Formats: sequence, C-alpha cells, structure tokens
Amino acid sequence: MGDRPVRVLLVDDHEMVRRGLQAMLARYADDVVIVGEAGNIGDAERLVADLRPDIVLCDMRLGKESGLDLASSLLQRDPACTIVILTVYDDEQYLYQALRIGVSGYLLKRVDGAELVGHLLQAAEGHVVIDPLLAGRVATSAARLQAGEFWPGARLGLSQRESEVLALGVSGMSNRAIAARLVIGDETVKSHLSSVYRKLDVRDRAGAVAVALREGLFQ
Repeated sequence: MGDRPVRVLLVDDHEMVRRGLQAMLARYADDVVIVGEAGNIGDAERLVADLRPDIVLCDMRLGKESGLDLASSLLQRDPACTIVILTVYDDEQYLYQALRIGVSGYLLKRVDGAELVGHLLQAAEGHVVIDPLLAGRVATSAARLQAGEFWPGARLGLSQRESEVLALGVSGMSNRAIAARLVIGDETVKSHLSSVYRKLDVRDRAGAVAVALREGLFQ
C-alpha cells in the first residue's frame, strides 16, 4: 500500500465490538486505519461506494442479515473488492462458504491486535488469510477429500454431523429416531436441522429433503 496505512471499513452489528476494534487498532495507526463503520448491509454498501476502503472487515452475522450476503453483493459489483470475515464462528463449513464467494480472509475474534494487523496487511497485498486454528482443519479436510472421505453436503456448507442428520431425515426417520441412531439429544437434532434449513435457505424438513434430492446428495 506504499507509505499510507491500509484503509478499513468495519462492519459489525454490535457497537461494543466496533468500539473495541477501534481501540485495539488505534495503536497501529501507521499500518491500519478504520475509515468508517456500519452495522448493517445497506449502510455498508453505501460506505463502500463513498469511501472506497482497501478492505471491508465484516462479521459473519449482522443481526438478521448475513455478512456473506454483503460479501456476495460487494464482489458482484466489484470482483476486486477485498473482504475479510471476522467472526466467532469456528466451523470450517462457514469458511468454505466464504471462500466460495470469494472473500480474502476468514479470521476468528480471538485474534489479538498485532495478529489482526498482520493479517490485514497480507490481505491488502492480495493474499488469502485464514485463522491458524481453521487452517489446520482445512488441511485435514483436503487430505480427506483426496482420500475420497469427504461427506455429502459439504459443497453446500453442511458440516459432517448436519449431513448425517439430513441423510436420516431424507430416509424418513423422526427427530427422536435420529437422536437414538446418532446417540445425541432430541434438542441437538433440532439444532442441527435448524442450521441445515438456514444453510440451504429452506423453511422446513420438506424443503431440505427436496434440496438434498435435487442436488443428489444421497443416493
């Protein structure tokens, strides 16, 4: 970026988080500066157009909205836009979804100031940055993929357990039967199914089963 600091637009729906990141990065003003902040997709899109930041640093969840929806919208308008996700979600399936969209980084909120600045500088130079905790899991998943051990549903963002629950649902098993088969609680099954519905953008089990059959997830 030459001699000037990397200009960052911060997008997070929690004001306390935005204030905390502002304070954390203030000591690194020679390298990184927050030029604006937003709490929702609409404000973020307007600020990106007005401020033209070098990086959009965005949470995964923006209230009822999704940071991935923002990333997809921004990258459709400008494929060169640099977006880094900063989130508490350490599920690698969210990482895969983000990378498929074309984000330049996926970091966890456990990162400290120096680490965050280092990652942002790398992203500004065109590198893809991934939190080390998740990078190891990605390497493991890649090895499993090479060995033909990857699970159905991974390409749609489903975790291995979510895929197992959905497969049993497709077979017609009730929540209680699924819980007994997988040796988990009924509420855990409901939680996994809710996550499946959200990721597949459907309302209920019938919708999820329809997507699974249409996509040929289970033979």
